[in-house]
Amino acid sequence: MIGRDYCVTMARYNAWQNSLLAGALDALGAEALSQDRGAFFGSIQRTVNHILWGDHLWISRFDGGAGPDIGGLDGLQAFETLAGWRAERERMDGRISLWAASVEEADLAGDLTWHASMSGMDLTKPMALCVMQFFNHQTHHRGQVHAMLTAAGGEGYVTDLPYMPEAG
Repeated sequence: MIGRDYCVTMARYNAWQNSLLAGALDALGAEALSQDRGAFFGSIQRTVNHILWGDHLWISRFDGGAGPDIGGLDGLQAFETLAGWRAERERMDGRISLWAASVEEADLAGDLTWHASMSGMDLTKPMALCVMQFFNHQTHHRGQVHAMLTAAGGEGYVTDLPYMPEAG
């Protein structure tokens, strides 16, 4: 279904997009980032915090490292400033890239089982599906942020994979 090349490409895409996003958010200012924009998580800041929290949760399931020490709702407020978020985002993107580069075919086979605390359920799903969900989740919510960013008068940026530096 997927392999290391997919994981490496998507990890590169994720880091590239987060870098472009951070630059675009820098131009908005703190007030614009914290304003409730009617999105699922309210503001741009809360949405980028959610993406980062979700990445932390998923990557801990994949690499066996530390996961978030706060729940999902608290994760929405984990970083009140763009600078704090950006520093942690860069660390997380590095962790994701290291994991992706080390993926073996066997790592993507079989199932992943975890306890989803928000639903209170134990879940088991194919590992490859979970990895695709991980990258899809990032892209989905960055799309929401991109829409809020441009609605707030910010500059949009390219999001298409073929335009990623050194793509294909």
